[in-house]
Amino acid sequence: MKNTQNDATDLSAQIASKIRDSIVEGRLIVNERLPSEAELSEQFSVSRSTVREALKRLAAQSLIRTQRGAFGGAFVNKLSYQDAYSQNITTSTLLLSMNDINIDVACEARFALERSCVPLACARRSEEQLSVMRRELHRQTSPDLSDEEWCASDVAFHRSFVDCAQNPVLSYQLTGAVEAMLPLMNMITFTARSRAKIISHHAALITSLETQDIPLAERTLGELAEYSMQLAAKVLADRDKK
Repeated sequence: MKNTQNDATDLSAQIASKIRDSIVEGRLIVNERLPSEAELSEQFSVSRSTVREALKRLAAQSLIRTQRGAFGGAFVNKLSYQDAYSQNITTSTLLLSMNDINIDVACEARFALERSCVPLACARRSEEQLSVMRRELHRQTSPDLSDEEWCASDVAFHRSFVDCAQNPVLSYQLTGAVEAMLPLMNMITFTARSRAKIISHHAALITSLETQDIPLAERTLGELAEYSMQLAAKVLADRDKK
């Protein structure tokens, strides 16, 4: 028996993909009004409900926005880096979990990407960004901080470090490295890590930015990478013994 519901879902996905390609390739530009549902229905030879579902898919990706009224309709949205962050994090998290990425590979990638920010971060860091890092460092010294709160603070600290480079493209590319890989690493190592040791590295990283000391920043991130991989190896080895 033909599954019309699945057919409609497949068609809406195909239509959404075609419209998305038009946006990405520049054939539909920012703020341009898309054809009406009736016009798209005729163009793709599908029902209006299928078109409506395709538009919902595009709206969920922040690629289009809808407006009501006499001059309403669906319009190509201007996608901001902030809008795209959550999609990047979700995709990176899924890739890591579904492909069973080795912790050493994830750690190596994360710190290699983070080190790419060092020269720009040292040159461009703002007092506001440094204040965020200092605030998170202070939070991390609290003995009452739960493991979940520690992880969130760790992410916020490194997120601010990346943002010190003041390059939105670089910040976007590193979103997955910091906000997907870092929680994964914390989940594995939280039982064995020394908060005091990580805090000392975080303090050194702040100092390197304040003094614009590129070698210190690179050395500190290298030491954090080595420590993280050693922790992960120990935790995983202990699990194998059980």
